[in-house]
Amino acid sequence: MPDTPQRTDGPAGWLDRAEARDGAAGRGRAEARDSGAAWDGVAAWDEVARGDGADAWGGGFQERHARCPEGAARRHASAGIGHPRSPDPRDPAPHTPELWPAASDFIRAHHAEERLGDPASRLAEAYAEIAETGTYRHTERELTFGARVAWRNANRCIGRLYWNSLHVRDRRDLTAAEDIAAACADHLRGASQGGRIRPLITVFAPDAPDRPGPRIWNEQLIRYAGYVQRDGRVVGDPRNEGLTALARRLGWRGGDGTPFDVLPLIVQGTDDKPRCFDLPPDAVLEVPIEHEDHDWWAGLRLRWHAVPALSTMCLEIGGICYQAAPFNGWYMGTEIGARNLADTDRYDLLPRIADRLGLDTTSDRSLWKDRALVELNRAVLYSFDRAGVTVTDHHTESRRFLTHLDREERRGRTVGADWSWIVPPISGSATPVFHRTYDTTERTPAYVQHPEALARASGDFLV
Repeated sequence: MPDTPQRTDGPAGWLDRAEARDGAAGRGRAEARDSGAAWDGVAAWDEVARGDGADAWGGGFQERHARCPEGAARRHASAGIGHPRSPDPRDPAPHTPELWPAASDFIRAHHAEERLGDPASRLAEAYAEIAETGTYRHTERELTFGARVAWRNANRCIGRLYWNSLHVRDRRDLTAAEDIAAACADHLRGASQGGRIRPLITVFAPDAPDRPGPRIWNEQLIRYAGYVQRDGRVVGDPRNEGLTALARRLGWRGGDGTPFDVLPLIVQGTDDKPRCFDLPPDAVLEVPIEHEDHDWWAGLRLRWHAVPALSTMCLEIGGICYQAAPFNGWYMGTEIGARNLADTDRYDLLPRIADRLGLDTTSDRSLWKDRALVELNRAVLYSFDRAGVTVTDHHTESRRFLTHLDREERRGRTVGADWSWIVPPISGSATPVFHRTYDTTERTPAYVQHPEALARASGDFLV
């Protein structure tokens, strides 16, 4: 096997099984307020919005304000938030009851953490823009900071040590489906880099009071089709059978009928219907899965894509909802070997592999599942290494997460985590992350999974 150096940074262990909202450590709102005196009108509204007990950025506040529900912008408009008016500094922004507190908290926190000085002028600018239009536009610096802190705040991600290395591509000018699909293909090319995967997010236009932002229906930019047969069996990934059927209804002819046919992107532009777009072959980097010790493994014809780019999670920054913001890190091997290829409702390969290994499958007490699972995960790591594609293992990533905890605590930030997601799906007690408890508080900015987005990824409805 070629001696392929592996990267020692970056996200993993969360990206290919995210199903619910994430959130974790952030700075205290009190610290953010210390950065300078606020414009009088802004400060007056802060006092109304803050209330008692909201002394942590994203803590008490988000208990009273629903986080980025779909259609929030349209509800804002119906409540009169979008009515143009000249802001009165003495008026606690009656036209901005939902958006302004989140915007104010974010701007203050951004200025405090990056030591940008008094946020008063930026607060006044955002306040006036919200009062005039019902929304506000993040600066590129705010967008980058928000996307990175959202990763830092992801309770379910074990790979947050290098959150500050996330590369942010600003594509907020794009709203048409065909342009977004092309930018998604560019995202995959930029993230894969021939195998040296880098953390990347592409941010498209957000929701606004006068229109919804674009949507990407696929759960990830790269997903494999699931073809339901007449006898009920599924060729491919059963997780994607609904999206596969939807793609066919939208005009996709289907692939070659293999277990690993790449699905087209289903993209809905602003005020548009969902449409299918085939991914160019050069945008999809895949790794054949073979085994170091078993020549017969190649006959299984397994493979997996190299870039786990989540595309249904909403990036929520300061009350602004970026519903289309695909992002990726790189894989932790267990995401592929212990979940995607092994789960009984996915590719369910353990019985097949155990049979080829000659294991006794008549009783669970033989631990045939465990032995087959280890060999499957060995094959994934071996194959990615041999192909020169970045991957990490669960033992290494567990140690990195504890390093992340130490770094953040030295900076005075509490790290939240969901134990059931941080602990790897195999050999959990053999990793250091198993033997401790975690704060589960969720904070913003955040990557949020909405039920409506999950329904779209399942092909459940057309809008």
